[in-house]
Amino acid sequence: MDGKYLVIDKEILPDVFEKVLEAKFLIKTNKVKGITDAVKKVGISRSTFYKYKDYVFTLSEGTRGKKVTISLLLSHKMGVLSRVLEMISENKANVLTINQDIPINEIANVSITFDISNLMTNIDTILKMIKAIPGVEKVDLVAME
Repeated sequence: MDGKYLVIDKEILPDVFEKVLEAKFLIKTNKVKGITDAVKKVGISRSTFYKYKDYVFTLSEGTRGKKVTISLLLSHKMGVLSRVLEMISENKANVLTINQDIPINEIANVSITFDISNLMTNIDTILKMIKAIPGVEKVDLVAME
């Protein structure tokens, strides 16, 4: 098994991990005065926060300065790929490579790798926004580096 990180659905984890993330968010966005206020607000102890704060992070937090590859199935209609690229660019990601197969049965398989160093939101949000574009049939996260 490569690497030391795992991607795990939060549904199977104890609530404490999500509460640590909530506390970190409150602190980062200045919605609380400090760690003591943040942990009180989310309902965990300071020791729990300190125990996990450097080990629990959202997918996009843990990948700053990294690359993401997504795979898409796009309808063979004018402007669909352009709108996907525009969505990526609007969120301050930098497209590195685009690979597109010839459309078969009016569907094209596209792979896009982009740099998320300056991403304005998280990967989940970007994927949801791309899925909402008319003509995008499917989006999958292939890899994060």
